[in-house]
Amino acid sequence: DIILFISTFFWYDNSGGKMKVIVVSDSHGKDSAIQAVLEQYPQAELFLHCGDIEAEPQQYPQLVTVRGNNDIFYDYPEERVVTVGKHRIYVVHSHKFTYSRRVEQLAQKAKSLACDIVCYGHTHIAAYEVVDGVHVLNPGSLWRSRDGRGPSYAVVELEGDNVDVEFKFLPQSKSNF
Repeated sequence: DIILFISTFFWYDNSGGKMKVIVVSDSHGKDSAIQAVLEQYPQAELFLHCGDIEAEPQQYPQLVTVRGNNDIFYDYPEERVVTVGKHRIYVVHSHKFTYSRRVEQLAQKAKSLACDIVCYGHTHIAAYEVVDGVHVLNPGSLWRSRDGRGPSYAVVELEGDNVDVEFKFLPQSKSNF
C-alpha cells in the first residue's frame, strides 16, 4: 500500500483491489458520532469528512477533511482532490455553490479537476446521483438530517471503474438541540 499526502491533494492506491471509503459530513462537534463510525470500519482504506466537523485537525488525523461554513476557527482547506485507485474524488463542503444548481455545478467543477466523484456536505440531506458521468454524493449529516431519515453517512466501495454507494442511517436523536 502506498499513501502520499501533498497539500490539498491526497493519493491512495492498494494495487487494484476493492477499496472502502467512508464519507461523513456535518458532524458539528458531535465527536461520539465520528468515533462510532471510525470504530465500525477499522478496515476502511480512507475516511473523508465533507466539512462542518467543528474539531481541531489533530483530533482526527485519519480523516481527510475540508472546511465547512461553521469551521471558521479551524485550519482546513476549502477543497481537496483525493486519488483512490482509478478514481479522483473532489471533496468540498458546497456552501459556496448555489442552492438551485448545486449538483450540476459540483459535477462541472469536478470535471474541470479531472475528477469522476464529488463528495460534498452542507445540506444535511443524503443524496447520490450521476451527473454527466460524475458521481455526486452527499453522505448527509452525522448530527441532524434535514429530510426526516435520521443522521447518516455513506460507505463507498471502489473496484476498478465501479463505484458502489450505500447509505447508513442512524437512529434519530431524542435531543431538542
